[in-house]
Amino acid sequence: MRRIGIPHPRLPLPEPGQADDPQAFLAWLAGAIPMVAHLGIRDMTREGESLAWELALEPNLNDKGTGFGGALTAQTTLLGWCWTTLWLRERGLARDVVVADATQRFLAPVTGDYRMTCTPEAPEGTESLASQLESRGRGRIALVQQLWCGGTLCLEARGDYAVLKAD
Repeated sequence: MRRIGIPHPRLPLPEPGQADDPQAFLAWLAGAIPMVAHLGIRDMTREGESLAWELALEPNLNDKGTGFGGALTAQTTLLGWCWTTLWLRERGLARDVVVADATQRFLAPVTGDYRMTCTPEAPEGTESLASQLESRGRGRIALVQQLWCGGTLCLEARGDYAVLKAD
C-alpha cells in the first residue's frame, strides 16, 4: 500500500541492451501510481521513438457516455512520463521525471476503445535531451500525444518533461 510522502521503490533497470518488458513495467507502474490500475490500459508497445497504449473506454466514461476529459488528460500526461522514463531506462539511467508543462486540444468525442501514441515533438528531440543530460546532468524534452478512436483523431496533447539531476 502506498503512503503519502514515501517514494515507491524504483523498478530495477533492464540488462544493458535490453528493453523493459511492457507488462512488467505496467504492473510496476500500477503499484507506483495507484490510479493506473483504473485507467483501462490493455497493452503497451514501443516502436522506434513511439510509445503506444491500447485503452478501454469503459473505465473512463463521463456522464454523456463518452471519454471523460479529465481521465484522458491524465492519460496523456502519464504516457509522456512513461515515454521519458522508458527512454532513460533503455540507456541505463534511473532518473526522476516530472511534467513541467502540458496542454490538450479536444477534437472529437471518444466513443469507443482507443489508442494513444507519444512521440518527440521535434525530430532532434532525443539527441537534444541526451546532450543536455551529458552537459548539465538534467534536461527537458517536448512530447506530443495523440488519441485515436478508430480512424478519428480525438485529442492532441503536448507536454514538456523534465529529467532531474541524479541524487
